[in-house]
Amino acid sequence: MINIFIQNQTLEHIGKNGLSTIFSISSSGRGLGQIKGSYCTPLGEHIVRAKIGMDVPKYGIFKARRWTGDVWNKNKHYDSNDLILSRILWLSGTQLGFNRLGNVDTMQRFIYIHGTHEEDKIGQAASHGCIRMLNDDVISLFQLVSIGERVLINE
Repeated sequence: MINIFIQNQTLEHIGKNGLSTIFSISSSGRGLGQIKGSYCTPLGEHIVRAKIGMDVPKYGIFKARRWTGDVWNKNKHYDSNDLILSRILWLSGTQLGFNRLGNVDTMQRFIYIHGTHEEDKIGQAASHGCIRMLNDDVISLFQLVSIGERVLINE
């Protein structure tokens, strides 16, 4: 089970053994919301629909959920200011009409838990809707999580 607390900018993973691990995160700089195109972080109950990037190196860059073969370098210029790095946990809402289907579908909005090149912004709301993590942390979390695992995003 994953609990995400937007107000504290933390993510808690509770393992099957009951042990809890807490990570710092970065949620959307535009606040909370479910609507497509809002760039807000969606609330509510979700599941991990897909795990992407098992063998990708740390700082590996993804485009359209595929590793580009490139690894982020702070001295290089990139076309995006919202790079998706290292691992992707793709979320899917489970609450019909709230965060699933229609104009509020988390999965169709491509909301992920992922690594970022803006690690200095972890702990503050600065993403474009996704949940960003430190790259070492998202790699660790990726190993702990199963497809279908529950994710609750709380205010």
